[in-house]
Amino acid sequence: MISLAPLDLWVIGAYLAATVAVGMGLFRFRGGDAEAYLVAGRRVSLPAFVATLVATWYGGILGVGEFTYTSGLYTWLALGIPYYVFAILFALFLAGPVRRAALYTIPDRLALSFGRGAGLLGSLFVFVLVSPAPYVLMLGVLLQIVTGWSLPVCVLLGTVFSTFYVARGGLSTDIRVNIFQFLLMFAGFGIILPAAALEFGGPSFLTANLPPGLLRLQGTEGFQRTLVWFLIAVWTLVDPGFHQRCYAARTEEVARRGIIAAVGCWLVFDFLTIASGLYARAALPGLRDPKMSYLLLAEAVLPAGLKGFFYVGILATIMSTVLSYTFLGAVTLGRDVIWRLRGDRDESRITLYTRIGILVTGVLAVALAIAIPSVVQLWYTLGSVCVPGLIIPVLDSYFGRRKMTPPGCAASMVAGAGTALIWLAAGLWRAVDGWPQYPLGIEPMLPGLAASFLAYLVFPRREA
Repeated sequence: MISLAPLDLWVIGAYLAATVAVGMGLFRFRGGDAEAYLVAGRRVSLPAFVATLVATWYGGILGVGEFTYTSGLYTWLALGIPYYVFAILFALFLAGPVRRAALYTIPDRLALSFGRGAGLLGSLFVFVLVSPAPYVLMLGVLLQIVTGWSLPVCVLLGTVFSTFYVARGGLSTDIRVNIFQFLLMFAGFGIILPAAALEFGGPSFLTANLPPGLLRLQGTEGFQRTLVWFLIAVWTLVDPGFHQRCYAARTEEVARRGIIAAVGCWLVFDFLTIASGLYARAALPGLRDPKMSYLLLAEAVLPAGLKGFFYVGILATIMSTVLSYTFLGAVTLGRDVIWRLRGDRDESRITLYTRIGILVTGVLAVALAIAIPSVVQLWYTLGSVCVPGLIIPVLDSYFGRRKMTPPGCAASMVAGAGTALIWLAAGLWRAVDGWPQYPLGIEPMLPGLAASFLAYLVFPRREA
């Protein structure tokens, strides 16, 4: 049972007020310069780069708690290590070329390499991929716990509160708020893990009270399941947040070093969150709703005030992602769709179009979160369909010696996303007890990637 004392509510209220103050008071965009609004004038320093990248990446924090509660240390192998690997690959091979390109978005790169049609089609995939709906839903669930209000009301209020100030200052506001939230998310879990260890004991408590399978890195999952998690982590290479931050970095070196430093921060934060999740499983076995594991652990080990501060850490982790993904969706809609379709040469109007995009992205995210109230299903569906449509064209645009033709690019994108979507639909159609039954037992992303690569091989290419 969750209970918050008046002191906890005061702490949460102070955090919300401080977030508004940071979002509204630290930066005012003066207008007229799309580069300043969309990529912070390409002047983002190394500390700011690291903080905003780390904070943006962790919006699914309650899902991490659920996964750890049910799968133990395997969480690190599934949700940690693959992302470290692909983030380091991004730093080594993509960060430099992306920063040198000095563009605004992934669809910009596709349009430059393969034509306007590829840019528009890529905009569709990027817009869906960065939908903040999973994180809006998670935020709504948390606010519902705190307030007791209905889920739709909490989803709507959480979305508005998390994003309205980004319209004021663009990416600079996003980054400044992310820095504030970066500090709080580490502080929150930096409190609960020592508290759990003091309350229950050290590692010996975990080994004595956890099933042995939860303490094995490889868990009880098979090779294919682990391979799928590595394939899902390919998302990193086409993650619009990575590309946007690299476009905004002061130098190529800032982008490369920033991503490597972010991996180190993720490793530390993963240790805090996974260890806390293991304590929750050991101390609170048999939870009917594992996604509540962190909150119930806080109920067991934290006094009033500190419990509220831990909730602040959870809120900061989710709200930073809602903010950043809403802005990414807005930039995609404002620049890559409205501005490109209108053929408008005046870049100063991109700011207006992006602000319209913030409203549209938020409304669609709220609608999707209410229509599909499952964070895991939203995550899985968006990634499985969109990543196969983007990965090969994006990599070819940077590294292809003989680049795809515009028709070949379109075929690769449609074949990848379309095959994954059909595979996903077939699995859901044959679902048993709510679990999809995919053809041949293969997850949708794999045939999607195969179809995209086949189109890449079949269609003729041209000299770069």
